[in-house]
Amino acid sequence: MAGLELMKITGYTDEEFQNKFAGNPYAFMINPESIKVQKSIEYNEQQAPATSSASQKYKSTPSDKLSFEIVIDCTGVVDAKRVDMAKEITALETIIYTYNGKIHRPNFVKVQWGQNITFNGVLDSIDISYTLFKPDGSPLRAKISLSFSQYISPKTVTMIDSPESPDLTHIVTVSDGMSLPQLCLQTWNDDSLYVQVAQYNKLNKFRNLSGIDKLIFPPVIPSNS
Repeated sequence: MAGLELMKITGYTDEEFQNKFAGNPYAFMINPESIKVQKSIEYNEQQAPATSSASQKYKSTPSDKLSFEIVIDCTGVVDAKRVDMAKEITALETIIYTYNGKIHRPNFVKVQWGQNITFNGVLDSIDISYTLFKPDGSPLRAKISLSFSQYISPKTVTMIDSPESPDLTHIVTVSDGMSLPQLCLQTWNDDSLYVQVAQYNKLNKFRNLSGIDKLIFPPVIPSNS
């Protein structure tokens, strides 16, 4: 029987999530009972002349949100080796909240639980409620609400948002029977850019591309600019 897989949070010092923050990831003592993932779309409402209602014009897609509650229990019942609440809170906050002077911001974080839940993001908020205390007032149990926003680096956003953008370089496989204008239409939704592609690849033919396997479609200036 496989052991219990605990949710963990790993800190990263780069926006591509390649360089791990020093120290071990923070593993929660008790897994959350539920996880909330929030996705949304923002629109600008515009009402055309002589119409009775507004239409929604796409504005943006905000980052996905991940939120959940976890419990840290330092009574010794859950884990006899983890009974120092201050140490637990500090370890968690160091990874997700504390300002990292080396990168001039808090860490980027990866939330993982088993094989199916992986969330790259940044902390939005952390709320800590202490619910059980020793006679001297020291906290023994805490309920922590965490909220994260998905983080995607600007470089990756560009690749995701503009797969057909003329601002990016593309390596295009030439299909049998397709002309250069057709390839431009397929790649950029603009067949008028074929002249610039031909010049870049030193082509003297536009229609019959037989014998050519791949072409480089460079960043170009759209014809309507």
